Amino acid sequence: MRRLWGRLSSVNVQKAVWALEELGLACERVEAGGAFGRVRDPDYLALNPNGLVPVLEEDGYVLWESNAILRYLAEAHGPAAAARGGVALMPEEERARGHVHQWLDWQATTFTPAMRDAFWQTVRLPAEGRDPDLIARSVAAGEAAAAILDAHLAGRPFAVGDAFTAADIALGCAAHRWLHLAVPREPRPNLQAWYARIAARPAAAKVLTVPIT
Repeated sequence: MRRLWGRLSSVNVQKAVWALEELGLACERVEAGGAFGRVRDPDYLALNPNGLVPVLEEDGYVLWESNAILRYLAEAHGPAAAARGGVALMPEEERARGHVHQWLDWQATTFTPAMRDAFWQTVRLPAEGRDPDLIARSVAAGEAAAAILDAHLAGRPFAVGDAFTAADIALGCAAHRWLHLAVPREPRPNLQAWYARIAARPAAAKVLTVPIT
């Protein structure tokens, strides 16, 4: 039995859904978080005491934190997926794996936090309640992060090496949010070309077609 808790509009749930799709893993998804509630219920807190989504359950194994879920799915199920002709999501070579982990951490500690205030202010607050200075600072931080990613992607088809990996999922979900915020942005041709490339993957359709809310 495999179950994923979380609403699809959550950028962190999107990472797990995308990975499951890439790996061809059947999974029941249970709506939780946001308008769906559930995350403060005792049974949910027994799964994740943080009261956040996503949570993955797999044959009695419980795991939370979206990038930990990405790593687990890639390492536990990637080899079998590759043997079937699919993607492994995690390279075999150790140094390439190190770079995947590097970009997973960078997404969680730099890119997503940089744009967080701009997202909350422009998406989840009414216009009259917004703080223009807070938005401007967040957009500036987001631009700095986007510039780093854009420079890294120059001449590269994917975030790490020549194959699609878990790093592309985490970065792609963050980029989806950044590129669809209603704020002015500098053009980032490498980032935008890479985003278009990964967004065209069949497994991305379930998540990158979801409006940011």
